[in-house]
Amino acid sequence: MKKTAYPIILSISGHDPTGGAGIQADIETAAAIGCRATNVITCLTVQDSCNVRQLIPVEAGLIDEQIRTLLADIPVKVIKTGLLGDLATAKVLTRLLDDHPNIPVVVDPVLTAGGGTELADAELTAWIARQLLPRATLATPNSLEARRLAGASSLDDCAEILVDTGCGAILITGTHEPGGEVTNSLYLREHSPVRSSWPRLEGSYHGSGCTLASSIAAFLALGRSLRESVVHGQKFTWQALAAGYRPGQGQFLPDRFSTRKTHRAR
Repeated sequence: MKKTAYPIILSISGHDPTGGAGIQADIETAAAIGCRATNVITCLTVQDSCNVRQLIPVEAGLIDEQIRTLLADIPVKVIKTGLLGDLATAKVLTRLLDDHPNIPVVVDPVLTAGGGTELADAELTAWIARQLLPRATLATPNSLEARRLAGASSLDDCAEILVDTGCGAILITGTHEPGGEVTNSLYLREHSPVRSSWPRLEGSYHGSGCTLASSIAAFLALGRSLRESVVHGQKFTWQALAAGYRPGQGQFLPDRFSTRKTHRAR
């Protein structure tokens, strides 16, 4: 009997030893939704569930070779990027995206760890804003990242600035904003913002942004539209967080497989 060919995403992100974020989060999310994740690790980290303590970038030339080799062999449906590690990797990735303009790209612009460690300096942040986001189908910054990338205080203004760079769409998440609910806002060119509100969960979660971006990438790979993928990705992420648990002394980790029966492709 012929096996089902799972849609394939390519995750380009860092390694998290806790398994809560980074490459592991992307692999788990893709599998739970019904996709296969190929992956390239941009950096190693020393971290626990509390914070990132050290970041060691992988040599950019090796990253370039891995991605080109994968894309020459495997029909990747969607590319998802996360923690980049350094400017050299960001430049390599920008060139690669130019060489494969027909593959949708979801960019999770990881700038700071949940525990507060800075993961992108001013030069890398500027490159992401001015060079990487214009090549993205969708970017998924949280509100703090959106303000750093755009240099504005109003989130609506941030979105307008970032969409004007050429980015296809921006989903700004509101976890860091005050209020009893978390409101996420999807911005598309020449459309009013589409806002979705979710009950605020107690505690702090490690890997929520990775889960959201990779779930949207997975639904895109399954053939859903961008708007549908954003809706389904938010629902998947909220359910994974709601089922999360706290294995260490820091943040909760999402339970992505708790949602498998609801979301897995048939």
